[in-house]
Amino acid sequence: MKSEMDNFKFRNKKTAERIVKKINEADVEMSFMHVCGTHQDTLVRFGLEQMLNEAGITIRQGPGCPVCVTTPREIEEVLVLAREGITITAYGDMINVPGEKSSLSKARREGAKVKVVYSVDDAVKIAKKIAEPVVFMSVGFETTTPSIASMIKKGAPQNFFILPCHRLVPPALKAIMEMGEIKLDGLIEPGHVSTIIGMEPYIPLSKKYGIPQVIAGFEPLDLLMGIYMLIRQVKEGRADVENEYTRVVRREGNPKALQVMYEVFEPVDIQWRGFPTIPGSGLKIREKYIDHDAREEFKDILEPLKEKDFGERKGCLCGEVLRALKEPEDCPLFGKRCTPKNPMGPCMVSREGGCNIRYRFSPHPVGESA
Repeated sequence: MKSEMDNFKFRNKKTAERIVKKINEADVEMSFMHVCGTHQDTLVRFGLEQMLNEAGITIRQGPGCPVCVTTPREIEEVLVLAREGITITAYGDMINVPGEKSSLSKARREGAKVKVVYSVDDAVKIAKKIAEPVVFMSVGFETTTPSIASMIKKGAPQNFFILPCHRLVPPALKAIMEMGEIKLDGLIEPGHVSTIIGMEPYIPLSKKYGIPQVIAGFEPLDLLMGIYMLIRQVKEGRADVENEYTRVVRREGNPKALQVMYEVFEPVDIQWRGFPTIPGSGLKIREKYIDHDAREEFKDILEPLKEKDFGERKGCLCGEVLRALKEPEDCPLFGKRCTPKNPMGPCMVSREGGCNIRYRFSPHPVGESA
């Protein structure tokens, strides 16, 4: 006899069909946004996007890819340091993000000391083995930032520096609501980030803008249930913050992780790719730990960049994709000049980027592969 738990598997077809039936029975036309590359991957990979469109539900992808929202200026900063002979450590996706004329991958082929790492621990191990400076390009949302803060707090090597490129999700959501470029009926909040920050930071958004929100996990049933919960809120005239991902996310989040994060970092106004400066949406190293700040240590090298303006590569619509104003297919470069093997922008580089996801799960001409 099958266990009753079979009905609760997160990819159970029968359970999915029941949720989709409920969504169809709601008979609504609604538009929701998520801010998580993993949510987008699930939507496209499992065919949920088309299924939901047929039910009257449009899911827009927001700035949920940390590699993608890193600005052209930050890419140029790390390239300048690499060209100066400084050892650069970065996540695999970052080394392929194209800058104005180059990338870390290209710089490495030309002799720059660029090393791919899987974590800040790997970067610190490299710093311990050599005497020269090592810079870690520190990219990510609230999910990964506490581990970097912890490493700095407990005592990183003197020759170890980070180039902070961190972003905070709630201020970006507020910016999206205030910009008012698209009409949204609800927000699907990221499970990973919410594991750290909990539910409280989202509440002001619902109160001020009357926007329903649901924190959702990443399996197909998580997303379908989260969407049904949003529909129910809208139909009942509510604007609450609900938690579908209860098996992981607690209301208070992870207080210890937040504490160490804010002990080492403090909020700062910062641009996101495709966005203007968003108040309090970035993190900079506090004065107490400034000795590990690459921007402070190498300010003379980086100074010339301050007067320069950096934008997207000509024709690249990554910024508009991140603001949910365009779909990847709207870009004239998509799948032609811009592919994962020859990316024109970070949205095609990162596996959490909307263009990369769309390309991987779309049909391609004979002889061409993702």
